[in-house]
Amino acid sequence: MQSTVTPTHCPYCALQCGMNLTPAPDGTVEVSERADFPVNRGALCGKGRTAAAVLAPGVRLTSPLVRDEGGTLVPASWDEALDRIAAELGRTRAEYGPDALGVFGGGGLTNEKAYTLGKFARVVLGTSQIDYNGRFCMSSAAAAGIKAFGLDRGLPFPLEDIPKSGCVILVGSNLAETMPPSLRFFTELRENGGTLIVIDPRRTRTAEQADLHLAPRPGTDLALALGLLHLVIAEGRVDEEYVRERTAGWEDARAAAMAHWPEYVERITGVSVPQLRRTVRMFCEPESAMVLTARGPEQHSKGTDTVGAWINLCLATGRAGRPLSGYGCLTGQGNGQGGREHGQKADQLPGYRKLDDPAARAHVAEVWGVDPDSLPGPGRSAYELLDALGSDIRSLLLMASNPVVSAPRAAHVEERIRSLDFLAVCDVVLSETAALADVVLPVTQWAEETGTTTNLEGRVLLRRRAITPPDGIRSDLEVLHELAARLGVEKGFPTDPEEVFEELRRASAGGAADYSGITYRRLAEEDGVFWPCPAGEGADGGEDALSGEETPTVHPGTPRLFLDRFATPDGRARFVPVSHRAIAEEPDDEYPVLLTTGRVVAQYQSGAQTRRVAELNAAAPGPFVELHPRLAARLGAAEGDPVAVVSRRGRAVAPARITDAIRPDTVFMPFHWPGEGRANTLTNPALDPTSRMPEFKACAVRLETVET
Repeated sequence: MQSTVTPTHCPYCALQCGMNLTPAPDGTVEVSERADFPVNRGALCGKGRTAAAVLAPGVRLTSPLVRDEGGTLVPASWDEALDRIAAELGRTRAEYGPDALGVFGGGGLTNEKAYTLGKFARVVLGTSQIDYNGRFCMSSAAAAGIKAFGLDRGLPFPLEDIPKSGCVILVGSNLAETMPPSLRFFTELRENGGTLIVIDPRRTRTAEQADLHLAPRPGTDLALALGLLHLVIAEGRVDEEYVRERTAGWEDARAAAMAHWPEYVERITGVSVPQLRRTVRMFCEPESAMVLTARGPEQHSKGTDTVGAWINLCLATGRAGRPLSGYGCLTGQGNGQGGREHGQKADQLPGYRKLDDPAARAHVAEVWGVDPDSLPGPGRSAYELLDALGSDIRSLLLMASNPVVSAPRAAHVEERIRSLDFLAVCDVVLSETAALADVVLPVTQWAEETGTTTNLEGRVLLRRRAITPPDGIRSDLEVLHELAARLGVEKGFPTDPEEVFEELRRASAGGAADYSGITYRRLAEEDGVFWPCPAGEGADGGEDALSGEETPTVHPGTPRLFLDRFATPDGRARFVPVSHRAIAEEPDDEYPVLLTTGRVVAQYQSGAQTRRVAELNAAAPGPFVELHPRLAARLGAAEGDPVAVVSRRGRAVAPARITDAIRPDTVFMPFHWPGEGRANTLTNPALDPTSRMPEFKACAVRLETVET
C-alpha cells in the first residue's frame, strides 16, 4: 500500500518553503522536495530537511505536566491540567483584575491560532496585556513602512522579482545562513547582470557573494543611509518628477540628509567615502533597484528611523512603487507576517486594524458578537510585558515562545518569569521557559494540523495535516476552546481551523490586511494568495462566501503593492525626516567592545526545536564568541579558548572563534543557546520609541579570559 504524499510547508523561517511529507511504516515521516512551489523550487536547508525529527515521541512532549507540591513537573490528565489553568487565571482576575493576566504568543503560530489567541485574551480574559515574540522580529520595519507607505507588508513584491532588478542593497541580513534557499534569487540577480551590495559588520557567507561589501560599525546604519542620500542629492541623482508626483515631505527629509556629509558619515560608520560613492553609483545607474533590510538595522532603539532612512533613499531615487524596485523587509519567523496581522500584538485587531480606532473596534466586535466598549485598549509591548511579570502581571499564558533564551536581558526576564504566581505554557517540547511553568500542555505541531501562514512576501499559504498526532496531544485551538468554556464563554472558540479562518476572513474584511477573498479551497488549488485580497469581486468564482451574492470573478490577490498609489489617504508616500543618533549604550573604558548577535545556519531562533535534532547539533553544537585576531591577541585568547563576554546585564562564556571576517572593535555571538553561553544575558532592552523593539544588535561589553 502506497503512503499518501502531503504537500505542505516548512515549520521554520518566513520563506515557508514547500515540501512533501510521506508517512513511513515505522512511524517516521519522510521529507522530500516539492519542486512546484515557486519560493524554494524544491530546495531545502538542513533545518527543513530534518524538520520531521522533532515529531518523534522521544523528542516532543506527549502528556500534560503539572507541578506538584514538591515542585516537580509530573504527568497529569488533560482535565486536571486545564482545570488548574482555568482556576488560576480566574483567581488572578478576581483578586487583581483582568490586566493582572498576561498572554504571550509567538510568530510561529498559524494565522488561525494567532487570531484565536488575541480573541481569547480580549473576550474571555478581558486583558489588554497581550503581545508576542514577533515584536522582536521586524516591528521597526513595520512601523517605518506604515509611516512611509501607509501599510506594512514585509516584501511588497514576490521574491521572483529580485533576480530581474538592476541592484539590490541587502542591509543586515545573512540570508545564506538564515534562509539559505533564498540565496538563489540573489545568485540569479548577479547572473542576470545585476549587482548585490551587502551591508554587515561581518564578512558573512552572504557578504562573500556580494559585488560590494560594506562593514559599518554596529548601530550606524542610520548614518550610512543618510550619507548615501546626501550623495544622491549632491550628485543630482534625485528623481525630481517622481518625488513631485508620488511623495510628500521631501524638503524636510532633504534638509536632514544634507547634514550628513560623506566625511562625517565615514567617521561614524568606518565606511570610506569612495565606498559610499560607489554604492550610490551602483544603486542609481540601473533602471531598477531595491533595498532589503533584516534584523541588522531593525533591532535597535532607533530601528524605525533607520529603516525610514533607507525608505527615504528609495523614494528620492524613484525606487518604490515601480516594477522591480522598492523597499522590502526580510521577515524572520515562520508566520512573523501573519502573526502580527490578526490580533496577538498589543495594539492590533484582526486585519491589521488598530485597537484604538473606534471603527475598527466596532467592526471586530460585531464579528465577535460583543460590545465594542468591552474590548480593552492597547497593552504593553513584548519586553515591557515580560518586565512587568510578577508585579503588575501575576499570571501568564504563553504559547510557542521561549523568552528565557530569546528575550533581551534574559537573566532578568527569567527572574521575572520565576516570580509569577502562575505560568502555563503550550509547546511542542519542554523549552527552557516551559521548564519553569506550573502547567505545560503538549500541543500539535505543523505536520499534525492544518492551518494557514503568511510568508515574507505576504503570500498566504495552507499547511496541511499529514499525520495523526500521538494520543494525548491536542491543538492550541482545542486548548483555547476548553479554557474559554471553563471560564464561562461557551461559544465563539471553534476547534476546526477552517471554521476559524472563515471568521478571520470576516474580521479582516476591509482592513489593511484583507483576507476576505481567500479561502482554504483557493489556497489548496493555488501556490498561495497574496493579501490584500478582498471578497468584493468574489471569493471563489461563484457564490461570494461573505455576501451570498453570485459573482463572476475572483480577486487575484496583490503580489505587487503600490504600483498605482500608496496606502495613504492621498496615495502619496511620505518622507520622514530622520537624523543619526548614537546607540543606547556606546563603548567606554569599562566596556570597550561592541557585541552584536545573530543566527547560524544549523539552528533556529531560541533553538528549542533544532537543538533536539542530532544532525543540526553536530553542525552547530554550541555557542561561540567570534572575534578579530587583533582583539584576540590583546586578550591573549587562542582559537577554542573559553572567553567571557561581560555587559552591564550579565556574563556569558563561550569558546573563541578567531576570524578576520569581523571588525576589530566588534564581537559576535549566536543567540540559540541557554545556560552559560546565553547571548541574550548580555543584550540591551533599550526600546525604540515607536516600534518598542529592543536593541539586540549593539551593546557595550568587555572580554575576559577564563581559567580552565
